[in-house]
Amino acid sequence: MIPSGREFFKMSGSGNDFVMIDAREDAPGILAQPDTAKRVCARATGVGADGIVFLERAKSAAVRLTYLNADGSRAELCGNATLCTARLAVELGMAQSGSFSIETDSGLVWARVTDGVPEIDLPAVSDVRMTAEGIALGPGERRIGYALVGVPHLVIWCDDVATVDVVGRGRPLRSHPTMPKGANVNFVSASFGGAWRMRTYERGVEAETLACGSGSVAAAIMLSIWADIAALGTDHRVELVTSSGRSLWVRLEQRAQQWLPKLSGEGRIVFRGVFSEL
Repeated sequence: MIPSGREFFKMSGSGNDFVMIDAREDAPGILAQPDTAKRVCARATGVGADGIVFLERAKSAAVRLTYLNADGSRAELCGNATLCTARLAVELGMAQSGSFSIETDSGLVWARVTDGVPEIDLPAVSDVRMTAEGIALGPGERRIGYALVGVPHLVIWCDDVATVDVVGRGRPLRSHPTMPKGANVNFVSASFGGAWRMRTYERGVEAETLACGSGSVAAAIMLSIWADIAALGTDHRVELVTSSGRSLWVRLEQRAQQWLPKLSGEGRIVFRGVFSEL
C-alpha cells in the first residue's frame, strides 16, 4: 500500500501533467515500483498523470530527477517534467532561480526560472536524421525525420495536425521495427504568426498527451532543417503550440554536428495533496 499521508504536488507543463514527490528525506520506496506508479497515474482511480517524478538529493547538482512514465517504465528524460522540476526546486528552496543544475538519467541539465517561467538547457543533440528510413509517408504527410533528444522521437510534418489520427497513426509507428527502443511520435503543421502546432503520441503513456517538451525540441530541430526557419542564433525561438493551447519555446544553436537546445514553458503547481487510499 502507498504510505498514507505522504505529500505530493500535482504540476502541469503545458498540459503534460505529473505527480511530483519530494524524496530528499524519505526515499521513494514503494512509490518507485512500476505497479504503484501505474496506480498513482491512473486517470479514473488514481491522482491522474502522464508520469511520476521524484526529486532527490544529488552529489553534483542542486537536485536529482528520476522519472517514471504512466505505465511504470523509467525514462531517461522528459522535457516538461524537467521544467516542472526546475520550478518546484526553486519553490522548495532546493535551488536559486538564477542558474542551477538538475541531474537526470540523460545527463546534467542546467536550468533557470525567470518570473516563474522555467527554462532548461538540454544535452547536445547529435543523432538527427532528415529522413526515417523504412517508414513511408501517409496521406497529408510531407516529411518524416528522427531526433534523439534524451529519448527517441519521430517528427512528421503534416498539412494539418487537426486532421491527424494521432493514436491510429502514432501507435504503430511508436513500435516500428526501425525503432528498437520505441519512439515518441510528434505531428507538426504550420500555425499563425510563424508558430507551429504539435500533437504527440507518447511512448510510456501509450496515448496522445497534451504536450511533449523533448518532442518540441525534436520538432524544432527537424523544422529548422526542413523549412530553414531558424536563424540558428541564441535569440531565435521556435514556438510550438501544444494540444493544451499553451506554447513551448525552443531556442536553438548549432555547433559543428551538434544542436544545443534551450526549452522554456509552463511549470505550474496545480495543487498540493497527500496520498490516502490508493
